[in-house]
Amino acid sequence: MSHPDTLGGQVSFEEPGRALHGRSVEDILRGHAGWLDGTGVSWRADLSGLTLNDWNFQDRRLSKALLLNSTFLDANLAGCELIEAQATGADFERAQLSAADLTGAELTRARFDSAWMTGAILSEARLHETSFKSVHLAQGRLLDASIQEANFHGADLRGAAFHQAHVFGSDFSEADLDRAILIGARIQSCRFYGVSAKGANFTTAKLTGCNFSSAEFTGANFARAVLSGGNFYKTDLADTDFRDTKMRGVDFSRACLARARFGGSDLFSADLRGADLSQARELTGEQLSQALTDRDTILPNGRHGPYLRFSGAKRPHR
Repeated sequence: MSHPDTLGGQVSFEEPGRALHGRSVEDILRGHAGWLDGTGVSWRADLSGLTLNDWNFQDRRLSKALLLNSTFLDANLAGCELIEAQATGADFERAQLSAADLTGAELTRARFDSAWMTGAILSEARLHETSFKSVHLAQGRLLDASIQEANFHGADLRGAAFHQAHVFGSDFSEADLDRAILIGARIQSCRFYGVSAKGANFTTAKLTGCNFSSAEFTGANFARAVLSGGNFYKTDLADTDFRDTKMRGVDFSRACLARARFGGSDLFSADLRGADLSQARELTGEQLSQALTDRDTILPNGRHGPYLRFSGAKRPHR
């Protein structure tokens, strides 16, 4: 069944009485604005289960609206206010959500694949089993977001902010995280295989059991972070800042760590076999002695390992 509306296109739904109560979508949005403001005859918008593909909701107010299992394929929600919206199971594939505000929204099992979300705000949102495959979320804000088993494969997350976010079991493989900010984030059992994260900031983050292999982290900042059980196999970490970082048991085998800074870092049992440490800075003999090196390790002075005490190999070659 379909219903014409002034917002453009057709709206399809199975039970119009339950969702619309005989009102048009425009009427529902008008009543919802009154409900948010506490003025006039008003009601909370319930668009649950509706198909609203290609619709234009630009700059509309949908905060706290009920959008459960709704479909918004190719819809325009740019600049839309969706604060604390309930959108479990909603499908926003290819939708336009640039500068939309989804602060505190419930987005469990929602889909945003290939959506345009540049500058969107998802701070304190609940993103459990949510799909963001190939999403355009550059400069997005996900501060304090709860992210579990989400899929960001191939996502554009350049400059996105994940301050203090809690991320578990999620896939960021092949994503672009250049200049992303993850200060104080808690990230566990996540996959970052093949990501580009040049200049990303992980200061004071806690990263446990994550796979960063075959990725590019040149110029990244891990200062005062905790890396536990991480895998950086064949990862490019040139010019990275690891000062005061805890890296016990981390796998850096065959990684490029050229010109990286290690002042005060804990490298006990870190695997540096086959790693390139040429021109690495602030390494001490004690740090290198506690790590695992082999004949394929390139030491700071440019010579091959393994590291031997009092060899002088800890000093970058001038």
